[in-house]
Amino acid sequence: MSDDRNDNAPHRGRRGYHHGDLKRALVGSARALIAEKGPMGFTMAEAARAAGVSPSAPYRHFADRDALLREVAIQGFEDFADRLERARSDPRLTPLQALDAQGRAYLAFAREEPAAFQTMFGGALDFSADPALAAAAERSFAALGRGVAAVLAGMPAERRPPAMMVATHIATISHGVAALNVLGARRAPMSAEEILESAVGVYLRGLGALSE
Repeated sequence: MSDDRNDNAPHRGRRGYHHGDLKRALVGSARALIAEKGPMGFTMAEAARAAGVSPSAPYRHFADRDALLREVAIQGFEDFADRLERARSDPRLTPLQALDAQGRAYLAFAREEPAAFQTMFGGALDFSADPALAAAAERSFAALGRGVAAVLAGMPAERRPPAMMVATHIATISHGVAALNVLGARRAPMSAEEILESAVGVYLRGLGALSE
């Protein structure tokens, strides 16, 4: 029996893991451990044990725990970007409605994928160490930037702020609402979606991007 086979291992076929299955299993195990202990609360040995493989097996795909965390984050950012793009893809939506839909998608991702969200935004990763991670993060931010640019397009050019600056501000607002009202202990009398929509509306009106 090879190192990455175990009688109790998940995802195991008659000949053990197929190509790529071990990597997926380790990412899945890491996500479960992150949900339980946080991004920095588990070891590679625990990830291997949760995947049902030997302690040495994960090193076939990942140099260390940081590399495994980066893969969790990369997959998270790819999913996040896809959600943000889909949210604004309905041609019947106005630019503001599409941006509101992206805000709801932001909060839904935090609610449905808390392990990935913590890993992506928890501050434990060195984005400069992995170009693929940096590119995945930029893709998700660019998706939000396109939504913002569509809203700002109605402003006179001489008064129009840079779309990516505004996207940064809206991402910060969105992240704060997600961290406090979705993942945190704060429970306001209105939904997180209502808080985010009203906060972004106040911000955009202050910029002059929305008519009264």
